[in-house]
Order: sequence, then C-alpha cells, then structure tokens
Amino acid sequence: MTLKKTLRVALAGGLMVGSLAVQADPSPQMLSQTCAACHGTMGSSVAVIPTIAGADPEYFVETMQAFKSGERKATVMDRVAKGYSDEQITAMANYFAAQKPVPMNQPFSAAKAQQGVKLHNDYCEKCHEDGGTNTEASALLAGQSTLYLKYSMEDFKAGHREVPKKMRTQVKKMLDQHGPSSIEAVLNYYGSQQ
Repeated sequence: MTLKKTLRVALAGGLMVGSLAVQADPSPQMLSQTCAACHGTMGSSVAVIPTIAGADPEYFVETMQAFKSGERKATVMDRVAKGYSDEQITAMANYFAAQKPVPMNQPFSAAKAQQGVKLHNDYCEKCHEDGGTNTEASALLAGQSTLYLKYSMEDFKAGHREVPKKMRTQVKKMLDQHGPSSIEAVLNYYGSQQ
C-alpha cells in the first residue's frame, strides 16, 4: 500500500471513529459532574443544597420532571432540569441511587436532637423510615443540611411545594400537641446523624 493510500485509509478511519465519539451520549457519571458544584461530589452536599446521593431513582426522576415542567418552584433547578432529556434524567437517577450518601458535618443541639428522636418516631417514622435514612418512600432526611430541611418546611408551609396529605396531617398533629419548637427538634435529630 502506498503512503498516500495509507494516509487516506487512516484519515477515513479517524473520521469514522471521531464521528462515533461525537454521537455517543455522555455517561451517567459525566452527567452527574454538572451537579457536583451544588450537590457535592457524587451527590453528597457540604452546603445548604440537599444531598442527592442514595436518592430513590423514582423520586429523583419525579423531582426533576417537576422542576422541568415548572410544577415545583426553584431558584435554579427549574432551569437546570430543562437542559436534560428524560433518558439523561433516568441515567442520573440510577447513578445517584448507587452512591452512598455522606452525612453533613454540622452543628446541632444534642438536647433538641434527643427530643427530636421521639417526635420523629411518633410522627415521621412511618414515611421516613429508619430514622430518615431510608429513601425508598421519600427523600433522605438523616444527615441532610438542617438549613435545607428548614427551608423545605417553610416552602411546604408557604405552598411553594406540594405537601403530601399524610405529611400535612402528621405535621399538624405534632404542632398542635408540641408547638412550633417540635419542628426544630426533629430537624436537629436529622442533623445529628453524622
């Protein structure tokens, strides 16, 4: 084979491989890197933003779709979610579900956390099982930023987020029986799980 013919074959092969590389979808890990600045490396946050590592894939997809459609209000995520296809959202959901959440190292009141354990067991455990660590039926609560959880509760109260009927009933019952400080106690319990 002549040098000229060899170069043509190499060039054609390179173009073919190059076009395949351009057509390939980004991997779930690559997609997840766009989330790292806010949600932490591999989905474990170190700020007021929630940890998404270990999130139930169905919950993750539902949440992203709600952001994407505008059903769930947000400061940034409603715009970010629109940049992903449904397939990419599902791929990210499966990626983050496989990651182990790292609890946030944060200050908490031991006395309030002790009160919060009992309140959690009486009012929250049925949905937020295993002390808020089980994500099969709901979002991760244990080890989340207490500020994020506080803002989430304020969003529920203000009507910015839909409150599940069971949660509304249980929170109302807890507030009626234990007053507003009960919310802070439960949040300190979740924050104490480090």
